[in-house]
Amino acid sequence: MIKYQAGILADPVPPLARHLFFTLESKEHLAAALRRLALIVDGDATVIGFGKSLLQALNVQLDKLRVFPAMSAEGIDIPSTQHALWCWLRGDDRGELLHRTDALIAALAPALKVVQITESFRYKTGHDLTGYEDGTENPVDQAAVDAAIDSDGLGGSYAAIQHWVHDLKSFKGLPQEEQDHIFGRRLSDNEEIDDAPESAHVKRTAMEDFEPEAFVVRRSMPYIDGDEAGLVFLSFAKTLDFFEMQLQRMMGLDDGIVDGLFRFSRPTTGGYYWCPPIHQGQLKLSTVLLTEL
Repeated sequence: MIKYQAGILADPVPPLARHLFFTLESKEHLAAALRRLALIVDGDATVIGFGKSLLQALNVQLDKLRVFPAMSAEGIDIPSTQHALWCWLRGDDRGELLHRTDALIAALAPALKVVQITESFRYKTGHDLTGYEDGTENPVDQAAVDAAIDSDGLGGSYAAIQHWVHDLKSFKGLPQEEQDHIFGRRLSDNEEIDDAPESAHVKRTAMEDFEPEAFVVRRSMPYIDGDEAGLVFLSFAKTLDFFEMQLQRMMGLDDGIVDGLFRFSRPTTGGYYWCPPIHQGQLKLSTVLLTEL
């Protein structure tokens, strides 16, 4: 039976969440920090992902994991802001999330240092701040497991995370039909528009149109930070190739057609992480990550 962190596929996304990003400060203290982490993380209320640099510090080679690549196209820059460790805290009370954040930071010190925290939330029933539903084309049930969970090698799942900053004022200033054509769906009923332009987001990222089919499970949530607002894009897959294929097509690297989303939104971060499997309610670290420590 395939074991994975349950929060990866839990549906819907939680009412509230926190994304924590850590850098490695001390390899000497890393083993003890990860042992403490395994005791307090169940993979459900908190999902954990390791970056390539952390695995390198553990002398662990994972062929499917790589550093998020910086990419560019005409007028578009996709940054790489890779970190050693990412934590996705899920819940429904901001105070409780704060206390769990403090506990994680304390458990990981002095080996790892938190360098970014983003609070996100579920808007309506799982919508972007533009008002459009997110993740409509997600696979479900066993198809979701097949898409998101790696059944080979060390198992687990691979996460791709980006902060997308929206210019909501500009977007809302567009006529409704133009807004719908950016996404390729009608805001009124979420139905796909057959004659939407080729730049429509649904056409740029139709998972079944790739070779091979590039199925991922999206778990994105909006965020607001002062006067900045946007989406913490989060997808899980059995390989990072599928996310990267979609992003390259969005940028027009395949055929020169740029996704309409870039008219009002830009990514400001980017990271790849491996989410290890769960064993008996705890992160499965003892036989995988700590063998060399």
